[in-house]
Amino acid sequence: MGRKISQQPPFLLVNVVPYILLALLVVILPAVAGPAGGSLLIDLGLCALAAGWMLVMFTLRPGWWDRPRIMGVFVAGLIAITAVLVARQPLFGLFTPAAYIYSFTVLRWPWRLLGVAAAAVLAGTAQASSVPTTDALGLTLHVTIVAFNIAMMCGCAWVLRLAEREEDRREQTLAELSRTNRLLEASIAENAGLHAQLLAQAREAGVLDERRRMAREIHDTLAQGLTGIIAQLQAAEQMHEVPAPWRRPFDAVKNLARESLAEARRSVDALRPEPLRTARLSQALAGVADRWSKLHGLAVQVTTTGTVRPMTPEAEFALLRTAQEALANVAKHAHATRVGVTLSYLAHEVALDVRDDGKGFDPAALEAGPADGPPPPDRGGGFGLAIMRQRVEGLSGTLQIESEPGAGTGISARIPTLPSGSHA
Repeated sequence: MGRKISQQPPFLLVNVVPYILLALLVVILPAVAGPAGGSLLIDLGLCALAAGWMLVMFTLRPGWWDRPRIMGVFVAGLIAITAVLVARQPLFGLFTPAAYIYSFTVLRWPWRLLGVAAAAVLAGTAQASSVPTTDALGLTLHVTIVAFNIAMMCGCAWVLRLAEREEDRREQTLAELSRTNRLLEASIAENAGLHAQLLAQAREAGVLDERRRMAREIHDTLAQGLTGIIAQLQAAEQMHEVPAPWRRPFDAVKNLARESLAEARRSVDALRPEPLRTARLSQALAGVADRWSKLHGLAVQVTTTGTVRPMTPEAEFALLRTAQEALANVAKHAHATRVGVTLSYLAHEVALDVRDDGKGFDPAALEAGPADGPPPPDRGGGFGLAIMRQRVEGLSGTLQIESEPGAGTGISARIPTLPSGSHA
């Protein structure tokens, strides 16, 4: 890596300084070149060529400075013009800083090193122009001056390269920290959402537990007691005829006991989860699907297979909630055209399957969690699936998810049924 594309070269350094150097050389050139008019015109023409090259290839093309190939041609051409100028007049060694400026600012590594070395050769050659090369000492001094220029300027280029690499590492570290912070914020948000879901589930479970306890208390105490009172009254009526003065209060007691028993049974039924109070699980699923279809404009095919088997209210409630959550996720994420809900009563378990033909997702990515980015669109950020799994597995059941991108999604919940002869 080299200088970042987004780091534009300093405007004055690349668009003003080279022209100032060239203008100063044009001003002092006549005094140095002497009366040789033809040679002076050639030098001035080369200066005009250098100015035009910089103007056309760089100054008037602000969008070209971040195009490495064009900038390589530009610097190479400028060094070639400078080499001709230095060869004709060592005074033009004062123009080599322009070649350094462009080599450092617009060339990428390692081409920058090549451009700097070429400019250093021209600068050293101009500086050593007065040193005779007819003897070994002069030749050695000439080479030493050129080599010193190359070593010094290439060393500067290398130091700048190290500084840029350190800056790159710093920016990469900051970018990594920023990404890590975003992931941490996302994780905190996910944990907060999951915590809220778990609290809601805990409250829901607490309410259900309290309802079941109250239902058992009413069933085992009040309802059983009323049933016993009615049975005793009927037995007494069969053993002895009720005297006429007692008939009216006797019948009133029986009717009151029957009404109280009916009310107790209604209370037990009312404590069952809505909408399972007045319907079987299959009917409740059909009602949920019908309401979902009306809300989202997409028909849901509900199918029930097998012989209905006894289930605990908790199991029915878990399957109903699983269907509701799965349908909610279809509406949010699937973009499906077909949805099916199947309730299957098997030999030892009840299976609920919710399938759609939507865009699907990768369950493996959902299980692994996000590695370097936001979580996948996984049916509710993963919370809904996690709650479904916990609810089903809490009843010794299993929850399976089958999906892949573009191939739809299937969610299957299975919960064991009660033994034959048991009552929910």
